[in-house]
Amino acid sequence: MLAHIPFPVLPAPPSWYPGHMDKFARMLPALLRRTDVVLELRDSRLPLTSINETLEGALHKWRRDRGRFTASDGLPAPTRYSTPCERIVVFNKRDLVPEWGLEPFHRAMLSKFPDQNFFFASWHRQRDINALNDMLVSVAKEYPLSQELNVLVVGMPNVGKSTLLNALRHTGIPGPTAKALRTSAQPGLTRALSTRLKLSLDPLVYAYDSPGVMLPFLGNGARGAERGVKLALIAGIKEGLYDVETLAAYLLYRLNVLNPRSPAYLQLLPDGATATADELEFLEQLATRLGMLKRGGLRDRSRAATWFVKWWREEGGLESASAPLSSSPEGQQRQGWGFDFEWVVDKLPGEEPSAMVQRKMEGCIDRYTVERAQAESGRAGVSSSQEKKKAKAEKIAKRAAKMKARFSGSL
Repeated sequence: MLAHIPFPVLPAPPSWYPGHMDKFARMLPALLRRTDVVLELRDSRLPLTSINETLEGALHKWRRDRGRFTASDGLPAPTRYSTPCERIVVFNKRDLVPEWGLEPFHRAMLSKFPDQNFFFASWHRQRDINALNDMLVSVAKEYPLSQELNVLVVGMPNVGKSTLLNALRHTGIPGPTAKALRTSAQPGLTRALSTRLKLSLDPLVYAYDSPGVMLPFLGNGARGAERGVKLALIAGIKEGLYDVETLAAYLLYRLNVLNPRSPAYLQLLPDGATATADELEFLEQLATRLGMLKRGGLRDRSRAATWFVKWWREEGGLESASAPLSSSPEGQQRQGWGFDFEWVVDKLPGEEPSAMVQRKMEGCIDRYTVERAQAESGRAGVSSSQEKKKAKAEKIAKRAAKMKARFSGSL
């Protein structure tokens, strides 16, 4: 077992915020006024990192305008509502995280966000699609005076929004249904709000697909750097913005944390190889195993890194999800779940393993909440390049207004 797993050196995060994302973020408040249910998709491997803070303010305002208050608002909530207003957080790709962490994570999220509904799904499991379809139909039936239920699907790029709507439409509409939305493994395919899709005939349920919206800036320091690499690994941000060996180094770190005893990548290495925290050593061994050589017999680490990341996305993710729960403290043994949760194993007297995992996850959520608040108070949500663009736009607007005033005065 690895006794020490050093954190890799990561570059500063890039800024990737195309114009269509900004356009949708600005039109969201008006769109929510005719929305009854928001399906917010997140990636189960990044349940905190894939929270879209750009959309949070609009979603909170939408619920307050509909009379849905939280305990933090300090206002009494009505017991009956005339119109639906539901926010359902769907954690997709549940098959890519260890099963033992799902229930503790669910309890931890409910304790920290009691006003939100959580649902775990994998689009490869028809029973998950059926259950989500039943949930939407149930919401529609709670409001018989409403002629139809309008659903808006939002989230980060490449979390599976279009795939979900195609699956829901196929499940809810009798008979053969054509694929209504294009899908891609690369982020940014959906660039505009879709036309309304019918998901159910009785009751009537319609849905809109929306562009994936990235954050204008991923943050400063080590946390911002890590967030960018995480999103690049799950293809939520353009992979070309990062050096592939950087992605491989962070992936190696995460697989070691998920299972320090027998990480999933060991099956890829030559016989007799052991776990390692040295990314150069790992890539050398992997290149040797795959026969990836350059001129002069040098091992091609770049090709090996590309292969390693591709392996994890296609099959290695399922392998890493089979990591067992470690609940017996052995020194400073670390344990992880997905890419957002990491802790030192230390059971309290008489504490069940599941309770220990929940306690550790709640601590991770608390740290994330504090860091997010600090970033917002320090204006870390805007990069220097974004500030320069804004200042330039304001300067151009002032110049145009001055020219307009001068022209009007000469008439």
